[in-house]
Amino acid sequence: MFGLGGVRGRLTATVVALVVVTALVLGVGAYAFVDYSLHDRLVRDAEAQARFDLTVLIPNRLPNPTQQTLDDSGLERAFRERGVLLIADFGDLVEPFRSIRSPELQAAVAAGRLGFQWTNLPEPVLIIGGRLPGTEAALYFLHDAKPLEDALTQLRLGLGGGALLLALIALLIARRVARGVLAPVDVAARTAERIERGDLSARVPVASRDEFGNWAERFNRMAAALEETIRRLEASQAQNRRFVADVSHELRTPLTALVAEASILREHLGALPPDARRTGELLVADVARLRTLVEELMELSRFDSAAEQAAREPIDLVRLVRTVAAARLPDAKLVVSEEPVVVSTDPRRIERILGNLLDNAREHAPNAPVEIRLRFLPDEVVLSVADAGPGVPSDRLQRIFDRFYKADPSRQAGSSGLGLAIAAENAALVGGRLEAANQPEGGLRFDLRLPVTEPLPGGDPAATVGPDRGPRSTA
Repeated sequence: MFGLGGVRGRLTATVVALVVVTALVLGVGAYAFVDYSLHDRLVRDAEAQARFDLTVLIPNRLPNPTQQTLDDSGLERAFRERGVLLIADFGDLVEPFRSIRSPELQAAVAAGRLGFQWTNLPEPVLIIGGRLPGTEAALYFLHDAKPLEDALTQLRLGLGGGALLLALIALLIARRVARGVLAPVDVAARTAERIERGDLSARVPVASRDEFGNWAERFNRMAAALEETIRRLEASQAQNRRFVADVSHELRTPLTALVAEASILREHLGALPPDARRTGELLVADVARLRTLVEELMELSRFDSAAEQAAREPIDLVRLVRTVAAARLPDAKLVVSEEPVVVSTDPRRIERILGNLLDNAREHAPNAPVEIRLRFLPDEVVLSVADAGPGVPSDRLQRIFDRFYKADPSRQAGSSGLGLAIAAENAALVGGRLEAANQPEGGLRFDLRLPVTEPLPGGDPAATVGPDRGPRSTA
């Protein structure tokens, strides 16, 4: 079943609505025509019969019309036998008919014309009234209109039932038609889903030469162009990655020699003249930066080639955080549990992530307070590093984990722009994710979220239970 929110539902509802409105218009029109025709026919027949009775039948039977002669004539009984009630007004019309008679009927009879009135007594009745020629006496003929109303009631029920049946048939047909009309759209949706999952060879079958067929051909041409573009981009990306890996590899040998030479130069900086000493210091620093850049490029190339693997083992995350913080940023404020938090993960990856985050805080928020917080949620462990620095503009925050990206392009010195990208790659490798957000009070906060999978075995000596948590492992 489908809802009215979709195109198929709206198309079906529109068709059914049109059919129902058409059936209602035709039904109401047909009923109004039949209603008017039957009532008018009954009035005309009753008036013709009343005219004959008043001018021919009754004068011949009542030469001297009075209530007594009428009672003796047997006319009332004869009229009842043919379904008509005769009421005479010889100046002493009895109740309740006097109050039932409408002023219009009374005025028509007083003027010597035939008049009629519809009323309920309580059954529907047609009253035809007229005056006997040459007398002051008025006669009223009451015709039973119940058969006519019963017929109209049956007609209303028939038209209503027919409208409901027509709406049901229209619903079934409209659903089938809508399903057939929108079948190419469903096929295209499934094809687009296959493309989204990576099947770039998926295409929409061209089953007709109408607008949907033309649309399917254009869709296929677009998919082919997209496939070709993605192939070229993948080839270009692979080539770039191979280039970076090759360059990094080729640089390692001369870089090793440079590092060795720089270390020798650093040991003899004190013996150099002041001008040469400054140049030597810059050379040593640049060689160190170059070494770091090459190592980071090599690490990223291993991620790109899927050569990196996580080696999980149970570790005390609290102890690891304290150790890394003491080595990389001793002034950082630690907000962690005093009890061990044992998780199953790759300690080298966690150390790399936390170290890069602390290096980023030290570089971009120098002399600003840094806080490291460890939270143990029901389904994940969150390791946060927050600084009180200038933060990152909101329009650049989404790109902070891109390679070589620097939120402040004017800063040429410092890091290579690869530290956060490497941290994000390591987070994904251990099954977590790294997020960044500006703090309301100022500064930048990074959250490393590691999902909790299952408790460690109860007998594991490394699984120490804290006061408000049990031992758990993370993916």
